[in-house]
Amino acid sequence: MPVPATTTADSPPIAREVCHWMERFASAVRARDYAAGRAMFDPGVVAFGTVASHITHLDRLIAEQWRPVWENTSGFRFDPASITVHVAGDLAWAAAAWTSSGTHVDGGTFPRAGRATIILRRTEQGWLATHTHFSFNPSPSDSPRKP
Repeated sequence: MPVPATTTADSPPIAREVCHWMERFASAVRARDYAAGRAMFDPGVVAFGTVASHITHLDRLIAEQWRPVWENTSGFRFDPASITVHVAGDLAWAAAAWTSSGTHVDGGTFPRAGRATIILRRTEQGWLATHTHFSFNPSPSDSPRKP
């Protein structure tokens, strides 16, 4: 059963591990630390992103999604109150809302908000992401029109 994840002392230990993974990843994004991010992902990752629609393999994820986005993003964070974690053996998934600021070509910034689903596999090296799906929140114009 999925549980809301928090980082309080009474949270399940694995939920705390997954939340910690998410904070480490967000920190890598903010620092534009590609090596730290790389160490958190399975080389065969499959991902859906906000720039690259369908990516297979970590090198392509870094080149086609992370570099174009991270270089133009600041303040990336997952909303801790929104994180939900489910664990089954050595697999876990987490879903969460995220926020950041994007940078326009002229240097101005704009708010960015979205949601993410992350699938992790527990290995001897710790949790590694095998699949990620990052998307922007729908805009009001994306809502179905009433007849």
